[in-house]
Amino acid sequence: MITPDIAVVGGGLFGRCLAWRASREGARIVLLDSGGSGGEHSAAWVAAGMISPTTEAIEADPQVTSMGDRSLELWPQWLAELPIAVFYRNAGTVLVWHREHAQEAARAQKIISLRVARSRLEYLESSQLVEIEPELGTRFSQALYVRGEAWIDNRGLLKAVGLALDEEGVECHWETPIENGVFPAAGIVVDCRGMGAKDDLRELRGVRGEIVRLHAPEIELNHMLRLLHPRYPVYIAPRPEGRLVVGATSIESEDRTPASVRGVLELLMSAYSVIPTMAEARILEFNTQVRPALPDNLPALRFDRERKILHINGFYRHGFLLTPTVVEEALNLLFGRTSGRWPCLDVNCSADIPGFSNHSREVQMCHSS
Repeated sequence: MITPDIAVVGGGLFGRCLAWRASREGARIVLLDSGGSGGEHSAAWVAAGMISPTTEAIEADPQVTSMGDRSLELWPQWLAELPIAVFYRNAGTVLVWHREHAQEAARAQKIISLRVARSRLEYLESSQLVEIEPELGTRFSQALYVRGEAWIDNRGLLKAVGLALDEEGVECHWETPIENGVFPAAGIVVDCRGMGAKDDLRELRGVRGEIVRLHAPEIELNHMLRLLHPRYPVYIAPRPEGRLVVGATSIESEDRTPASVRGVLELLMSAYSVIPTMAEARILEFNTQVRPALPDNLPALRFDRERKILHINGFYRHGFLLTPTVVEEALNLLFGRTSGRWPCLDVNCSADIPGFSNHSREVQMCHSS
């Protein structure tokens, strides 16, 4: 049996994307995951799939904005290479607020204007808002419009990348958890298990998220919506066939139990305050998930030289926003290319990570034979 170049452990959003992209570069890959091939167990399954670096700048580190901008460049390239189409839109985000929260809106606008080019941010009066997003009517006298931000069908993407792994001939072992800390033999192991890696990364903590999926065919949205609110900044992301994904919560908890009545009421009431016609929507699903975060809420790459394990973790609530950029950086390291563009992805002694640039042609020939 030929030892793989890279064993990717964890087949959620990041792990399966890394395995797919590394295989396309010629490395022999094996992927192991404790869940099934659909990704239903992963944090990415319970997500809105937002790729919104500018609006995330309101609360996130500036590096998140920069890395997210790079992801906005990479996502369309990746999607064009997948075996099936995945819903993706880059029509931007409309941020609204109620009159009593004008101070919160001023704070957000000040932060955003310092982070992004003026051409990407537009201040809208009520008449302009109605023109670009008629569903909002005249309920809001002012709004901010951020151009170019995108959103993606999270579950459709997990499926498409799973099919791409099959097409690439990646050896996938689903429903195969790591037991007793024993990792598979490989040139290098890349640990992408999220909260499953807590025994190895003790500083990991869980951040609970809650979403509701609605069927509202009478509501036609052209953009993502975000409500600027000091306590409950709800977002609404449209999907095909009259579906909406609504979420807001980032609770410091590793509780994986179903959503509470209070949480559901607050979420839906906030969304209802943005679009009152949502009262007639049909509830398809409530769901919760725990997302892995490090103390600074930034992702990190940590290399265990003794065990030859590269830990990649800590995406917080920015999985879809940051995955392409972090995959790109990880591949640079794994294939011996220049890296270090993003200071927060601090790889200790990256020179010790075995690169595969000299073996790519040989491995690709093995794939063909």
